[in-house]
Amino acid sequence: MKKNKLILCDLDGTLFDTLKVNYYSYKEALSVFNYDIKYNFFLEKCYGKYYKDFLSKLNLNNEDIENIHKIKRNIYNKYLKYAKVNEHLFNMLEAMKKFYYIALVTTASKKNSEDILKFFDKRDLFELIISAEDVKNKKPNPEGFIKAMNYFGINPENTIIFEDSNVGIEAAIKSGANVLKIEKF
Repeated sequence: MKKNKLILCDLDGTLFDTLKVNYYSYKEALSVFNYDIKYNFFLEKCYGKYYKDFLSKLNLNNEDIENIHKIKRNIYNKYLKYAKVNEHLFNMLEAMKKFYYIALVTTASKKNSEDILKFFDKRDLFELIISAEDVKNKKPNPEGFIKAMNYFGINPENTIIFEDSNVGIEAAIKSGANVLKIEKF
């Protein structure tokens, strides 16, 4: 059966609660550069945002920002056990995959996206992954969502986007698609 509808999902905070995974990964990576990041600061100022945006607020130079992010990506697997799976959303996606294409659109790295999906045996559900490396403009720019819609040839009216963060919701709205907000799971 040819599908004519599309579901786009964000990763962090939507499919998985990765707050602790990201916090512990960045905390360890920052410690290499003698920085300490407190949990509440990370929760309020960093989580769900693009790494260049929040790491630049720590008065780090571009080279250190890239090195910290590289370390974080490489140790991310170490903390995956702290992730929580949004089982209800995954159950819905499983039930809808016969009728909808399903894609992931995230500001997370390709490596970290693949790692968590494989860790929880969810990779096969997604027909496309658009990650930070695949777009020039990060959320709140809708580039990633539009790229996914174009890939499948599906218009915004036939697309549903599951998002949790303010910047993600802003990008989803700008894309013209239908938006469902994930508040808590």
